[in-house]
Amino acid sequence: MSLKIGIIGAGGMLQYHQAGFVKAGAEVVAICDMSEAAAKAAADKYGVSKTYTEVADMLADPELDAVSIIVPNKFHAPLAIQCLQAGKHVFCEKPPALNAAEVREMIAVAEKVDRTLMFNFNNRARPESVDLKARIDAGEIGKINSAQSKWIRRTGIPGFGGWFTTQAMAGGGATIDLLHMIDLALYFMGYPKPTNVLGQTFETFMGDPRFKGPWGIPDRADGVTDVEAAAHGFVTFETGQVLSLQVSWAEMVKREEVSVVFQGTKAGGKVERLFREDGIDETAFDTLEIYTQDGEKPVDTVLEHPFCEDMGRIDSAANFVEALEGKAAPLNHPEQALHLMTIIDAIYESARTGKAVAL
Repeated sequence: MSLKIGIIGAGGMLQYHQAGFVKAGAEVVAICDMSEAAAKAAADKYGVSKTYTEVADMLADPELDAVSIIVPNKFHAPLAIQCLQAGKHVFCEKPPALNAAEVREMIAVAEKVDRTLMFNFNNRARPESVDLKARIDAGEIGKINSAQSKWIRRTGIPGFGGWFTTQAMAGGGATIDLLHMIDLALYFMGYPKPTNVLGQTFETFMGDPRFKGPWGIPDRADGVTDVEAAAHGFVTFETGQVLSLQVSWAEMVKREEVSVVFQGTKAGGKVERLFREDGIDETAFDTLEIYTQDGEKPVDTVLEHPFCEDMGRIDSAANFVEALEGKAAPLNHPEQALHLMTIIDAIYESARTGKAVAL
């Protein structure tokens, strides 16, 4: 029998979760959204039989095996915990939660009820990332001593006054929203335990309509805009490895860039997505480069992969199903999410205090 999955949230990411679950052979049997109209419209579009406006009502369905959570960040932890306690496996959108303390609570509940908790770190499922991780696991890269993660936009603020720009709802701004490349760098590095974090955030251009992006939600004149537009940071690990990071919704850069550059003991390289137009996936192009040495001669290899417009979102959702069925190793583990959010928390604390944070 195929796994039966319910989805909480009828927004834009639903299309990828639904496609991934179906690709892996699962069945989406329910959609829950506060807006009954939105839930019904999504159900009609994807041929889903049941809709709900209350999560508790959906969780009461005995045939439901797992739940996917696609809602504003504030609700990730409480909904995940509610679903886990109802005996359901959980696949949650990024970020894992508002902070590390919430992730710690989510992990404790998942362990107590013996249910799987995974997150949509979809960039791990991009073809270039899959290829590079296989090379790392095969020993071709060696130990990655240092890496530089970057997700930067010149004009990418997701509106003003909505939940994206409200600290209480989102947990932060660009740093927590565009954490994917921080995660990807840590994934390639073996997710070492962080020891010290130095960070600085910048609010420059927040509130300036010239720096809004082509995605997000409509402005709310009565809403709150109290998060950062950009952040820079540096992380050290107990293994001696180091990571520098740059994230921005709005910063004076040439164009949007999504990348991890790394320096290993056997090879270096770069996974990169460049955008010709900020925020428009179909204008992007992806590369994987490997840097080695042939005697005194430097060798730079560019590896070709099929373009993945959805940035691995469909395969990431499919992996959740495959992991539950024992057909594939899970692409991520909750402890990694905890390390990631510990670093995010420390970036914000360092920016607030002006001091490095020892973990």
